[in-house]
This record gives sequence, structure tokens and C-alpha cells, in this order.
Amino acid sequence: MTHTRSPLQERLTNIMRRFPQGRVAVIGDLIADQFLYGEISRVSREAPVLILRHERTETMPGGAANCAMNLAALGAQTRLVGVAGEDGAGRAMLSKLRAAGVDCGGVVTTTALRTTTKIRVLAGQAHSTRQQVIRVDFESDEPLDASVRERLNVHLRDAANDADAIIISDYNYGVADADTAGALRDLAARRGAPVIVDSRFRLAQFPGFTSATPNEAEVEQLLGRRLPDAAALEAAGAELLGRLSYNSLLITRGGKGMMLFETGVPKPLHIAAVGSSEPVDVTGAGDTVIATFALALGSGASAADAAHLANHAGGLVVMKRGTASVNRQELLASVLHGNAA
Repeated sequence: MTHTRSPLQERLTNIMRRFPQGRVAVIGDLIADQFLYGEISRVSREAPVLILRHERTETMPGGAANCAMNLAALGAQTRLVGVAGEDGAGRAMLSKLRAAGVDCGGVVTTTALRTTTKIRVLAGQAHSTRQQVIRVDFESDEPLDASVRERLNVHLRDAANDADAIIISDYNYGVADADTAGALRDLAARRGAPVIVDSRFRLAQFPGFTSATPNEAEVEQLLGRRLPDAAALEAAGAELLGRLSYNSLLITRGGKGMMLFETGVPKPLHIAAVGSSEPVDVTGAGDTVIATFALALGSGASAADAAHLANHAGGLVVMKRGTASVNRQELLASVLHGNAA
């Protein structure tokens, strides 16, 4: 039996057809996400802790790098601008990015800092699923020196000058700052390309762009108050949209879906979550959401249609373990057969 597509499904499908022509620049903090797997061997005699027999260690691009991986998986022409250390974690991360087709010509490598690395230790019995037991973060305390910053600014202009959409992925490690924001604001104004921001608790420092994709906790932190229900979130979203002078604001709500606010639209759009209400792993889900949202906007989608696509992508990626991405075929299948199309 032939399935009749809804008008929304037709629009979303047409948007995805344009994804391979989309050119997106990602500017932000690169993170090496490492997953160390081990089998529980015994209890240590030195301390009441488990001893793991190391099985393998995997390194995946995280942060802005994960955003770029998601864009590449969706078929976009992706340029990445950021900083990595000349170390093992940085080299492994860049190798994965290049293998995925991401243009890393805008990544500055330097011995002056170490690659930000998040090591997740996953443990389990011989035939059981490995569960995360601890995370260890390695961060560079050194600020970016003037020469690195100058090279970044050159790459930033080159990448943004021919982009259909620009993403600022800020994890508060120093790449995206007030000067970067100002330069991007000027470039975007001249070209008319949308700029979408994902900032870990610093969104107030990035006003005047096209949109942003905070989660509820980040909205609470920005406004300094708890949001106990949907009505409170509606009021908070409208307030934040006006305060930041954005065209739209997409607030992610985990298993409760998303809420889209648009300037000039009196009521927010509530979008129900797609897929299972029990996520497998939410690591990097925000990177998937902003990648899909930005690529759709850069491909000519309305904010509402871009939000629907981002919602489908987010529902897919949380069902995958580790730092993962969603490809265009998976997204199309979800749009055509998912429960929120």
C-alpha cells in the first residue's frame, strides 16, 4: 500500500534533498571524546576499587568537532575552525574528521596547549553491557596566544565568507569569544547567512545572531530561576528571545521534545519528542540538534521546519551509544515513518 505523505513530510523531504549543496562553517571548541572499555577483573587489594582489564580505547570527535561530524553525515560541505594540540588525542580526532570528509584546513594545531580530552571509563562483566563508571577531563589552562588567535581569525573569515550557515559551538574553552562573535556578526550581516549558537551557559555573550539551541537547564541558568512547568518555560523563552534579539530560539527538552520561539509569532511551537522516551546515551545530542537545525536553515527551511528536522535527528542520536551522528538516510526514514511527522 502506498503511503500518502503529509504536507510536513513533503517539505522536510524536499529540504533534505538540498543538504548536499549546503555549505556550513563550524567555529568553536574541539574536544576529543575518548571511551576506555574494560572488563571487571577483580577488587584491588590496595583500595576498595575495581580493577579493569583494558579492552580498547576509542577516540571520537566531540564538541564543535562532533557538530562537524554530524553535518558531514547529513551530506553537507563542512568546514571546521578551531584549535587542537599536537598530541595523540588531537591527531586521532583530526584523523576521524578527515575520514568523514570534514575540511579541517581551519584547525590550528599547536604545541602550546593540549587537546581538550574527556575520557569516559566504561566497565562491565565479561558478557554484560559496559556502563560508564567515571569521567576524567583533561583541559588546557593556557589561553590562546596572539599568533594562534590571528590564524584562527583568518580561517574564520575564509570559512564564513562562502558558508550558507554558520555555527558557533562554545564549550567555554576559549575559541569563541567577544571578538569572534563580533567578526561573525559583521560577516553574517554582509552575506545574509544564518548564525546559530550553542553555548554552554554563556549564551548571553552572543546576542544579535539568528538563533540558538539551549536546553532547559541552560535557560534556567541564564535567567537565574527554576522553570517548573511548560507555562514557565513559555514565558522564559519569550523573555530570552527578546533579550538576545534573535529571530528564533529552539529550546530542547529531552524526552518532552522541543519548544520553538520566533520573533513576531505570539505563541511558541511545541514539538513532541520522536522515538523512545528512554534514551540510551545523550552524549553529544545537542551537537546533532544544532547541526541539523543550522543545515536546514542554510538550505532555505523555515525555523519551524528546521526545528522538526532537528527534533527527528535528536530522537535518533540518543538511541546510539557514545558520541554519535545521524546520517541523511536515517533522518529521512524517521521523517517518513516516525511518530511525530
